[in-house]
Amino acid sequence: MWQFDTVSLRLFIAACEEGSIAAAAAREFIAPSAVSKRISGIEAAFGTALLKRSKKGVTPTPAGQALLRHAREFMRGINRLQGELSEYAEGARGHIRVLANVSSLMEFLPEELARFLAENEHIQVDVEERFSSEVVRGIEEGHADIGICRKSMAEGDLEFFPYRTDHLSVVVNARHPLANRECISFVETLEFHHLNISAFSTLGNQMQRLAKVAGKDLQYRTCVSSFDAALRLVEAGMVLAIFPKEAVARYVELFGLRVISLTDDWAKGEFVVCVRDSTSLSHPARRLLNHLLAAPTSQ
Repeated sequence: MWQFDTVSLRLFIAACEEGSIAAAAAREFIAPSAVSKRISGIEAAFGTALLKRSKKGVTPTPAGQALLRHAREFMRGINRLQGELSEYAEGARGHIRVLANVSSLMEFLPEELARFLAENEHIQVDVEERFSSEVVRGIEEGHADIGICRKSMAEGDLEFFPYRTDHLSVVVNARHPLANRECISFVETLEFHHLNISAFSTLGNQMQRLAKVAGKDLQYRTCVSSFDAALRLVEAGMVLAIFPKEAVARYVELFGLRVISLTDDWAKGEFVVCVRDSTSLSHPARRLLNHLLAAPTSQ
């Protein structure tokens, strides 16, 4: 059985379209004898004539017309395949796995991913929410291509790239005693009941340590697991919550909230992007990394 040979098929198509072996040879920059040999090889393999030869040139036989139809379809498929594989090589197609901490998903990452996906319609990005420490471990263990976490967790043999900043603020409702303050220190907030959010356990642990250093207790009135539930409780009650102002901004009017800047130095948070080895990233992952690092940062 004849094994498909793209060169022979291309020459056969050229002979049919040009109507002569000599014209096909000129079009494909090859000797006429080589064109005849290739086509004769196909005819011998199938045991039937594909071209009707005369002094005026060549025309396809019924079998040749069938081959011509399929050959054109086959070559179009080859061209599509080459184009698609080239897109993979250039990073325009592929699958990327991302691990991201809670804050990044609440503050800015969805919008940045949306822009990236709009510009790269054939790339799939899977995002999994993890705590910052788990992001680093997941990248170290090869569970994902790119990680986004807090700079405080930037340890180990990974590559870390400065990414974004955010700013912690006290969030209260309009009836809270602190509602009219523009700024406040963390120690001052310890006179009031706080809301504990399990999704921000790293921040909660940090505040517990800082309260202990100040010789005070961090008083939790209630605990919730989600950001939305926390905002509803702040809206309804007299508790306060500490969140990045960038995460709360879009909900201020909806829930009637007041956002008070924290004056402590540690209130400014920094994010990093981490990868195991940027030089060994797939082309799509490298494209996403460049996209993220090119995004404007907040100050």
